[in-house]
Amino acid sequence: MANEHARQFKTIPGCELVAACDVDAGRVAQYAADHGIPATFTDLDRFLAEGDFEAVANVTPDRFHAPISLACLKAGKHVLCEKPLATCYADAAKMARAAEAAGVINMVNFSYRNSSAIQEAARLVTAGALGPIKHVEGSYFQDWLATDHWGSWKTSPGWLWRLSTAHGSKGVLGDVGVHLIDFSSFPVGPLTSVRCLLTTFPKAPGDKIGEYTLDANDSALITATFEGGAVGILQTTRWATGHRNRVAVSIFGEEGAIKIDLERSYSAYEFCKVKKRLAGPWQTVETKPTPSIYQRFITSIRTGRNDQPDFARGAAIQKALDACEASNRTGRPVKL
Repeated sequence: MANEHARQFKTIPGCELVAACDVDAGRVAQYAADHGIPATFTDLDRFLAEGDFEAVANVTPDRFHAPISLACLKAGKHVLCEKPLATCYADAAKMARAAEAAGVINMVNFSYRNSSAIQEAARLVTAGALGPIKHVEGSYFQDWLATDHWGSWKTSPGWLWRLSTAHGSKGVLGDVGVHLIDFSSFPVGPLTSVRCLLTTFPKAPGDKIGEYTLDANDSALITATFEGGAVGILQTTRWATGHRNRVAVSIFGEEGAIKIDLERSYSAYEFCKVKKRLAGPWQTVETKPTPSIYQRFITSIRTGRNDQPDFARGAAIQKALDACEASNRTGRPVKL
């Protein structure tokens, strides 16, 4: 993801990559060489004190999001943080408060907001085009545990850490479920309660490969209620054979429905309208592209107006993730 951030920021006129920081000197040197970055650091304090920059992209494993972002905010830097914002709501809320106090631009990388289809869905729901929302169905499917489309997870630390709670992973729930909850609630409204089942499947002898104990969840099933009364079913897994990276949501209202499948298109959605108590045919609607979160982050810095999703939104989603974990432990619904 750090490579993706670099590629995206380099396409924005007037945005310059000036420094990179990593605890591994060899790795940060190679990264800087790959992207033409002049300065490198292996110490965060030196990075913040000596690096001549205005904004930071925090692209680190989940457990480092809070301490690094808080240090950057204290130094007065604008921050784009990878998702999830933190590994618990208490830390995420602390980050949101610190960002507000610092008065700097703060955003969390819910990258599927880059879909113009979901942006239009949110506009239509807010405008009442679907009537009162009754039911939501959302899914985020990956298959990298079942296939080697992206290389073998069994030999790559970049994948193995995502399967190990000791290495800071919250499993598929924290890794991509965070996107699913944001993607489904962005157009519909906040979640008010969740009931969640998390499952971890055997993947190796003794569920261990080298230093990695493979104990993070692989699949998550969530039933949810939304503000306004809608109910929903959200599911995510790394075992969805045949789906490299599919994010989808269906939103059903009294007067219409929308279906979005990003595996098919980021810009098109399907729309069905009710007229005289009859559902019309499903129609495919194309939308105009929307600025990426990288572009919106830079625009926010230039204008001083903080775009969404900000740290407060990231904290709200983290609260839902914590509730999912609590529900899995107790077997009961948890109110947010």
